[in-house]
Amino acid sequence: MAAFEIPETFNLGSFLTDRHVAEGRGSRVAIYYRDEKITYSELAAKVNRTGNALKDLGLEMENRMVMVLPDSPEFFYCFLGAMKIGAVPIAVNTLALPKDYAYFLNDSRAKILVVQESLLPKIEEVKKDLKYLKQIVVAGNAPAGYASFENLIEKASDVLEPAPTSKDDVAFWMYTSGTTGVPKGVVHLHHDLLHFLPPYCESVSRITTDDIVFTTSRMFFSYGRNNSFDSPLLYGAGVVLYPDWPDTAKVFEIVQKYRPTIFVSVPSFYAAMLRELDKNDRKLDFSFIRVCASSGEPLPKPIFDRWKERFGLEILDVLGSTDAGGSYLGNCPGLVKPGSAGVLLDGFEGRLVGADGKEVTTGEIGTLWLKNDGTAPYYWNKHQRSKQVFQGEWFNTGDRFHKDEDGFMWYEGREDEMLKVSGQWVSPLEIEAALGQHPAVSEVAVVGAPDDSGLTRVKAFVVLKDGDKASPELEKEMIGFVRDRIAHFKAPRWVEFVPEMPRTATGKIQRHRLH
Repeated sequence: MAAFEIPETFNLGSFLTDRHVAEGRGSRVAIYYRDEKITYSELAAKVNRTGNALKDLGLEMENRMVMVLPDSPEFFYCFLGAMKIGAVPIAVNTLALPKDYAYFLNDSRAKILVVQESLLPKIEEVKKDLKYLKQIVVAGNAPAGYASFENLIEKASDVLEPAPTSKDDVAFWMYTSGTTGVPKGVVHLHHDLLHFLPPYCESVSRITTDDIVFTTSRMFFSYGRNNSFDSPLLYGAGVVLYPDWPDTAKVFEIVQKYRPTIFVSVPSFYAAMLRELDKNDRKLDFSFIRVCASSGEPLPKPIFDRWKERFGLEILDVLGSTDAGGSYLGNCPGLVKPGSAGVLLDGFEGRLVGADGKEVTTGEIGTLWLKNDGTAPYYWNKHQRSKQVFQGEWFNTGDRFHKDEDGFMWYEGREDEMLKVSGQWVSPLEIEAALGQHPAVSEVAVVGAPDDSGLTRVKAFVVLKDGDKASPELEKEMIGFVRDRIAHFKAPRWVEFVPEMPRTATGKIQRHRLH
């Protein structure tokens, strides 16, 4: 894996923008946005203007700034501009509730908030509860009494010296999705990205300056940020940005218009695209795409097979986390096992640890521990949790896997998602994989539910394919279908048919809402 030189004084915001201009890539397109093409030179100038405007508002080194922005050029200007002046940008979920924004702003003690005009009413709803916020900047049409982002940067200078940050200074935060509790502020340092990102970029996407990336995942989510922001800026490629929540029709339109070479999505969206194409018997040109990647949840083998059959493209399933910074497991071009999480990517060290703290053998289930200099050093204001997860050079992912004889990792769920049924540990993922092969199943999620005696039993929630009808007979058939494929005690006691799965804004199934 290629290594980037990281001097002691190092500013990530400058490195991701100024370097491309200095090395002769200033005229290359960095961002495709609607009918705009923004070059690296234009990006660098806007970043400088934004950094100067933020300084004029009183944002200083180490101060936090929260961003509630869609995937747009303003996201780039603010994130990079804040890092360049030594401040700390925090991009948060654009689909969050007002109470969530109050939590993000108070927990981070951010001095400045930059918010898209359409989302300002959510902030106004909790404005009286914000303890530390000094200034609200509105991107778009700013109402009276609010600073206009466009006006601020128009008046600012496009010349800006980067703050003399250390490579070990805090560069940015991301909040976890909070599927298992209160969101945690994950702290990343200026040097982290140059350690956690190249393993994915050089082993999986193999991105170059000639690539154009388009992803359906939003940049407030680490996976979306890795692909739409981090990767293009590190390697001098281009990215297509779409500000709204994507649907299949719009994604088809964008792909045909911009002809990206790297397409990134999540399993549920790949499934939705296939359903739409099947329903309308529609043809879609993907001949210009050389890499399709997926993450967020395990990619079912049937989706992989159908996609490859239709387009001749493998979906490269990868797995990462906000805490690790990026993807650490992946299926790579020419090295794919459908249904697996892939192999440990070059640049990460890993070990599977059992309940006794010792490494497990091939085929046994263990929790994955990682070593890479880009993992987060700690969670903000979560001392006990930080001690449990970050131990010396090692990071406890909390994800359970077994490794096969070829080194491929097979996901067995989170430590806190394993079910104990009839005195034995059961992985919901194993049951989901088995039931997912039934021809009527579009999506499946498995949880534990109490029976009449209060004992934990397996319950499956199923979204049926179009044309299939729920019935007691179909439920019974599906339970038998699973029993024919895995150990009997793992088969679901009940199957409940639902129109759709509850999901987080990042597309992950919220199993705690299924009961």
